[in-house]
This record gives sequence, structure tokens and C-alpha cells, in this order.
Amino acid sequence: MRRWKEHWATVCSLVPLGLLAAAMWFGRWVRPSGDDWCFLPVVRDGGLPGMVEKFYVRDNGRVANALLVWAYARFGVPGHQWFALVSGLVVVGVLWAVTAAAVRRAGVTVPRGVPLLVASMVTVLFLFASPNTYKTFYWPAASVSHTLAPVLASAAAIPLLRARSRGGKAVALGTALLTGVVIGTLSEETTVVVLVVLVGVLLLSRRIVPRPQRSYVRLWCLTGTAGTVIGTLVLVTSPGSRNRREGRDAGLASMFAPESLTGAAKSFARILETLLTTWSYGGAIAAGVLLGVLATRAGGGTAPLSRHLSLMGAGVLAFLLAGYLCVLAVYPVFGPGTVTSTRVWNDFLFLYLVLLLGIGVLLGHRLRRRVRRPALVTVASTALCGLVCVMLALPLNQLEDTMRVRARNWDRQDHWLHTQAQRGAHELPYRPTSISKMTEPFGRGGRRAWPSGCVARYYQLERITPAKRFPWQ
Repeated sequence: MRRWKEHWATVCSLVPLGLLAAAMWFGRWVRPSGDDWCFLPVVRDGGLPGMVEKFYVRDNGRVANALLVWAYARFGVPGHQWFALVSGLVVVGVLWAVTAAAVRRAGVTVPRGVPLLVASMVTVLFLFASPNTYKTFYWPAASVSHTLAPVLASAAAIPLLRARSRGGKAVALGTALLTGVVIGTLSEETTVVVLVVLVGVLLLSRRIVPRPQRSYVRLWCLTGTAGTVIGTLVLVTSPGSRNRREGRDAGLASMFAPESLTGAAKSFARILETLLTTWSYGGAIAAGVLLGVLATRAGGGTAPLSRHLSLMGAGVLAFLLAGYLCVLAVYPVFGPGTVTSTRVWNDFLFLYLVLLLGIGVLLGHRLRRRVRRPALVTVASTALCGLVCVMLALPLNQLEDTMRVRARNWDRQDHWLHTQAQRGAHELPYRPTSISKMTEPFGRGGRRAWPSGCVARYYQLERITPAKRFPWQ
């Protein structure tokens, strides 16, 4: 019984970690699609310089995005298969480190394994409660700029939370500057969220930061803001960003046009409706309640992990402002389709989960004071976390079936196309292997879509034609 009391949280964390492990194992069925078709030939023919030139000069100016895409695309199809494993470990590892550092900085103690349980719960919610898990977790092209970006941004807080000495504080400032530059050249939407959060902390530092650390926290926020602005300037002044804005008529004038402002507001309202009615996100509140109920100060008593309700109000305002600005940034490109472009949600969805976690911590803190048996709250919160994981496992298992069927068809068609191209063919039929609303070389009725030219280049053909059945059949 004593061992169970010491290790129960670690044992319970095996449920979300098991779900994450299964999802990473399913990643072996991932095959290129959408933008991947265009990245693979560039990496093959031009390497890293070719990818940087493609992004910075022609596509969008995201230099850091080009580096991350090259890191997995240089391995070809295996790089796509291993991406889920690597990115899953990165997400849960960063969130675990942030949670542990935040608990330590708050001067409280929690049972062993609770930070891991909280981090793993937020991880599975962020990756698998999305309306389109494939684009959120399995599609590398979207994940590096919309899923990993906010998590990497949060990693900059780890040195800040752990800094004690002058050298540690210098490392935290350098990390904030470097991370800001990377985020600024990686994802415009995550950049918006980062700037909103940093400016919000600066404005509220007098109320939320103790006096001894206030000056240093303000300096850290200013440093992170400066790095983010530098990265953003590199991006927006690039030829690729200019080409993208001109090609899609998505300049600042169109962004702040009345129809864009109102259209973005309506789209964000519909996104909010989806988020607020997705009950599985309640798992973040349950994880927060668990943390708030169990956290105690070293000297005994209940730990005041949340200083004021006004802090939660500020967090809500920051989320609403950041979310709306993210939608506004992409609305000139996607229009009303922003509502269905779920990968863009992830940039502010991560902040939403952190907010829910904070609300849960505040609720757990108050319940510990008012409830006679806090152990019942602990059991109920843990059970809810387990139930959420079980419910998320069902659609994930269905997605794995779809991915497996697609992978087998993709592999056979890939082998056939390569074989025919090596025999001297210049034009070959291709049947799309669609999954999770991914863009394929041909749409309905065989209409040609933009990836068709990239597919032809990947197989070193002059062109591909639509096929109603697989070529080998």
C-alpha cells in the first residue's frame, strides 16, 4: 500500500502514455501526401540549400520551417514514418519538463509522477482530440509549423523557471532570444500567440510576479519579444513571403478590410463553438484539478498555485485575442474555409489547453479547502482522465485502419511508378490515395490539382494522368 501511495500517479500516467505509444507505432503507416510531394524532390535534388531557397525565396519565407522539413524529408518515406515517434517524444518531454519546472518554481511539492501524468494528458488532448488528428500529428508538413511550433515556444520557459544563478539567468535570456527568432521564422500564427502572451505578462507583471523576480521576468519577456520581432522581420521581408502575399492577394490591406475583420470574427466564433463543445478537452481541467488538489507547500498547508481569479480572466482574454488574430492572419487566404482548416487551430489550441489546465488548478485549490475528503476529488479526476484516454483511443484505432489500407495501396503504386519510370516512361496514370481531407494530385472528376506536377517530378516523369483504378489492377 505504501508503494502504491508513492507511485500511483506514475502508474496512472501509463494510460495516456500507452495511448501516445500506440499512436506513435501507427506512424509506420504514414506516407507522403499534400505538400510532401513538393518537398521530397527538392530535398533529393537540392538538399538543404534547395529547401531554404524554396521557402525563403519562393514560397513563404519560413527559414526555420525549411530546416525542420529538410530534417525529416532527407530520409524520404522513412522520415515520414519516424516523424510521429520523434515529435510525440518531443511534445511529451517538453511538457513534462515545463510542468516539473513550474511546480518547483512555485515552491510546492506533489506526489511523484503527477507532473508526468499532467504532461501526458495535455499531450494526448493536444494531439488526438483534434477534429483532424492526421493533419495535427501524422502529417509532418503541418505538424512542424502548427503543432510543434507552440510546444517549442513553451520550451523557452524551462530555463526561466529553473534559473537560480546569474549564469542560469543569462542562459534563459539567450534561449528566449533564440527561440523567438526560430518561432518568428517558423509559424506566423504561433508568433501572434507568443507576442500576445509576452506582452500580457509584461502588462500584468506588477500583479502576477513577486517583486524580487519582477525586473528579471520583464527583461526575459522583452528579450523574447525582441527575438520574435527579429524573426518576424526576416520572414515578412523575404521574397517568398512577398510572393505569397501577392499571389494570394493577402496583404495587410486585405487582412484589415471590413469583410476580413467580420469574416474572421464569425469564423473564430464557429471554432470556439467546436472547442467549447468538445467534451474531451475537459480532461485538461481534470488534470489541473488533480494538480491543484495534491500540491502542498513544504511546510504544510495548501499551496496557493493561482494568485488571483483576475489572472484567469487575463488568460481568457489573451486566448480570445490571440485566437482571433490567428484566424484574421489566415482569413484572406482561406476565407470561410478557415473553419475547416483545423491545422491552423493548433497554434492557439495549445494556449486553450494551458488555460483549461490553469482553471483546473484553481478549482482544485479551492476544492481542497472546501471538500472534506479531497481523496475523492483525486480519484474522480484520475478516473476522468482515464475515461478521456479511452474515448480518444476509439477514433485513433479507426484512423490506423484507414492509414494501413492507404499505405499498402501507396506502396504498390509507388513501386509500379518507379519501375515504369526506370524503363523510360514519360507519362503514367496515377490514382489518388486520399486520407483525412488531404490534397491529392487529382480532385473530383479527375480535375488536376497543384500536387500533380510535384508527383511527376518525384517519379521523374513529364506528367501523370488520372486513373480510375490502380495501374497494377
